[in-house]
Amino acid sequence: MFIVFEGIDGSGKTTLSNRLARTLAGSGLRVEHVREEGRYASRIAQSLRELGRDARNLALVPQAELLLLAAREAQLFEEVTRPALARADVVIADRFFYTAEVLAACGRGLDGGRVRQLVQAAAGGVQPDLVFLVDVDPHIARARRRVSKIVSKSASTAGPSRKNLAGAGLQRRLREGYLALAAEDPSRWMVLGNSDGSLDEIGEELVAWTRIAAHLGADAAIRAFAATASAKAPRPRSAATQGLGNAATRFLRWVDSRAATEPAVAAHFLGGLAGPGVDERRLALARHAPEVTAEGLAGLTDPVSWELRETLTAVAPRHVARSLRGQASRGELAARFRERLAPVVPSAVADSLTHSFDDASWRLRELLYDAVPANVVASLARCDDERAWSWRDALRGSSTPTPDIWNALCDSVEGLDGERAWKLRREAFAECPVAALASLQGVFSDAAWEWRERWAAKAPRIVMRTLQGSVDPRAWALRAALAPLCKEAIDSLSGLDVEPAWALRHSMADRWPSTVVKSLGETLASTSRGRDLLDRQLARHGDDLSLLKHVTSLSLATAATMTDTATAAS
Repeated sequence: MFIVFEGIDGSGKTTLSNRLARTLAGSGLRVEHVREEGRYASRIAQSLRELGRDARNLALVPQAELLLLAAREAQLFEEVTRPALARADVVIADRFFYTAEVLAACGRGLDGGRVRQLVQAAAGGVQPDLVFLVDVDPHIARARRRVSKIVSKSASTAGPSRKNLAGAGLQRRLREGYLALAAEDPSRWMVLGNSDGSLDEIGEELVAWTRIAAHLGADAAIRAFAATASAKAPRPRSAATQGLGNAATRFLRWVDSRAATEPAVAAHFLGGLAGPGVDERRLALARHAPEVTAEGLAGLTDPVSWELRETLTAVAPRHVARSLRGQASRGELAARFRERLAPVVPSAVADSLTHSFDDASWRLRELLYDAVPANVVASLARCDDERAWSWRDALRGSSTPTPDIWNALCDSVEGLDGERAWKLRREAFAECPVAALASLQGVFSDAAWEWRERWAAKAPRIVMRTLQGSVDPRAWALRAALAPLCKEAIDSLSGLDVEPAWALRHSMADRWPSTVVKSLGETLASTSRGRDLLDRQLARHGDDLSLLKHVTSLSLATAATMTDTATAAS
């Protein structure tokens, strides 16, 4: 029997496929997993995967990407899967040709009919007996991926994969594509929801369906699954649940339910929030998810956040140091934490100095330079004085630059538009195009616009981030072109109170419901125009988890402002 797992990144399919393989093998079946623990059993297939993921290959066109993915799956099937099917009871694959089809047609916008013809030719008529589509809300999937990176013991500076340069909207389109394939072939596909349940429960169901298929055939398993899925179908939500009020209550109720099964994910969703109702949950979750809780303190300066930093310094020093950003990067408390953490996590402390150029910050850079020169140089973003350039030149000339050094040099020239900065960007582009593009934040010369317009289609997430706050006509043209595909186009409107910004918010309100609200910020959300838009979004998208978080953030900020005002008046 041949079983395939599909789903967007962060859905849990890799974890579940490996768990199913181990369980079935433990019951005495001969089981082979052709991508055990997330790595292809074929060296060639794995190399093709890495080629497609490498962000240095930014210029790779969608047609070539499709051929690359089809080649990867064809190589894996002929080299590994087909021989395994001849000797094993169950063969499991984490992804199949469906991935190539969905990414090309739904993710990249290629003609669906032509894509299917190519994929079917590459597959040679082979189809799995069962396809388990692990379906998940993209907000949850993104949180899981982020949590995985946070808790990793590695402090890798590796940038995003090439696929993820398309932005968060790509995962949404891929999810829609997978669901369409499942609906088209219900005799082969099972859709397993993994947004609310636990992996243990889903894992048990997978074993049950697979055993039915092994003994009675795939058709019997599909029929049994369909009957069970019908019985579990969610009931329509009541009008009260869909109402405008109580967004914070609904959000915190969700956090509490998630804390019981995935405390790190619950802690992630509380990141950036502080105030009544949130603080007690942060304090409780810190015991179960210290790294994620510490990471979520970034920029926060309330008393509970400083208390949490003190508590978590011993168990999550790197993440505490990383939280000393924004408002939290300044003042005596931040200086004390850096002094304590510098010997323990020098790279994270150096990173926290970005955009800080007081005397204390320069002294700390001098102390850290010998240990972590690349991180120190990266912290020089937006600094154009000779002292900064002497450090950049020293790092550039110390040896043949590695990708990490090129990334640091690009980070260090963020916001700089002089000839030296452009010379460095151009030299670095071949090794780290993403960092070179990201360094255009705050740069609006003709050369910068030329780069944006050239690479916007290939790396929209990065290019849109460099447009933050810009009201240049060229910025509006890029936003209008990319907003339907890339939510980061709406992120770049943050705080803008001009007619083109409001028009884009309203046109994309149903496409990116939470991002539209986030772009208002506290100031615009408090205006009559902002409140009207906020009420509309809650009425139409009141179950959107990310929207509920942003509304909760605004509610907490408003409550804090009222408290401060009352305190000042008294």
